[in-house]
Amino acid sequence: MDYLSNKNGFLGVDNKFNFSPKVVVVPFGLEKTVSYGGGTKNGPREIIKASHQVELYDEELNCEPYKKIGIKTLKPFKIDKNIRAALRKISNINSQLLKKKLFPLTLGGEHSITPGCIEPFTKNFKKLCILHFDAHADLRQSYNGEKFSHASAIRRCLDYKNVSIISFGIRNISESEVKYLNKNKSRIKIFWAKDKSKWNLQNFKKHIKNKNVYLTFDVDGFDSSIMPATGTPEPGGLFWDETLNILKIAARNSNIVGGDINELSPIKGFNSYNFLVAKLAYKILSYKFLL
Repeated sequence: MDYLSNKNGFLGVDNKFNFSPKVVVVPFGLEKTVSYGGGTKNGPREIIKASHQVELYDEELNCEPYKKIGIKTLKPFKIDKNIRAALRKISNINSQLLKKKLFPLTLGGEHSITPGCIEPFTKNFKKLCILHFDAHADLRQSYNGEKFSHASAIRRCLDYKNVSIISFGIRNISESEVKYLNKNKSRIKIFWAKDKSKWNLQNFKKHIKNKNVYLTFDVDGFDSSIMPATGTPEPGGLFWDETLNILKIAARNSNIVGGDINELSPIKGFNSYNFLVAKLAYKILSYKFLL
């Protein structure tokens, strides 16, 4: 595998800094099935660029987490035009990283990356719980004739019988998805955005306790007032502090084994949205390894 230099990779740290890596950031700007706003293929590049402006010291954790983690960034590579071939590619990459006992964090790209990302995890773990942040349930069997659409990402993950889902922030769902949800309530737990003021996070803690967890974060899970830079922004979503609270509960009570962040569609001249996602990625890794 070819890696970027420290300076050009995620966080842009000094090239002289030596470390044993625990994390590999994988830029994977797959964009094949977007159905409204486009631009997710540029997401990984802009997240990495914005990460160079993220302060390395974390006042909450009272340290510079990157020094205790060790983060390498894979060099961007050509993505297959065929979506199934592209998903096989990311699956193979994550499989290689897991064999090296490294933590993969994939930066998308559209949400259709997730079924490919998780495939090797479904083989490595007897049971896998996906912690899913999103405005949309993504439980459609297909969308616009494509079984591997971004709107079917979580449905495809559930094709693996050892996968269960805990979703946060859902506020856009179709009738067909509701029917599927009602038939599969033993495998899918949704914390609806409309019920945010009544969420029982102690219940979430019990659901996630001691599980192997893969985290997938569609940035439209954030409220559209703080994250308009995505293909289908939705009002009524998550804000920064409440998102971090959920992530901290997960990090303290489960074994987070990998993750992806997806659906950033950068808006030229509005770097704050790219920065938010870069800081989110750093927070996820910091909580995973330091809490």
